[in-house]
Amino acid sequence: MSSPSNSRVPEAVDAWRMVAARKVFEGRIPLAAMARLRDGLVDAEGEVGYTMEFGTDALGVAFVELQVEAGLPLECQRSLRRFVLPVQLSQRLGLIRDEADEAALPPGYEALLVADDGMLKPVELVEDELILALPVVPVSADVEEVEREFAPTAEEVAQASPFAALAGLKKGHSP
Repeated sequence: MSSPSNSRVPEAVDAWRMVAARKVFEGRIPLAAMARLRDGLVDAEGEVGYTMEFGTDALGVAFVELQVEAGLPLECQRSLRRFVLPVQLSQRLGLIRDEADEAALPPGYEALLVADDGMLKPVELVEDELILALPVVPVSADVEEVEREFAPTAEEVAQASPFAALAGLKKGHSP
């Protein structure tokens, strides 16, 4: 395994050359550099720490292993306040040339289809994993649950009953 490269993450790398060299990249990426992820965030304050290791396993499967650590600024849907969701991911992506190769990946691998030219964009890989980690409904762990019964009013019950209108007509026509 080569020693980690702390220089700026390259815009694109040749996946197959990185696998052959057992290349390791690590560093930090500002949240502001991830346009697609920013759409799901309250703001783009903060950074993402990552380690990206290319290699082959004992079965000869080419992979890139991602370790990602970030604090994602989200809006709590209970309190409508900003909070930071801590995210720690570890994902092993099996590099495949064709979708049919996905079935041959060992358990625990997610498939990553590599373009015909072999090029991968490391920042996009990290960004994709963070987008998948975003909760559908962000809720801060610090906010208490709202536990309250909302009983319907007599008027709401009457409106919901299909026979309420008939009861009203019957009262109006009593001898």
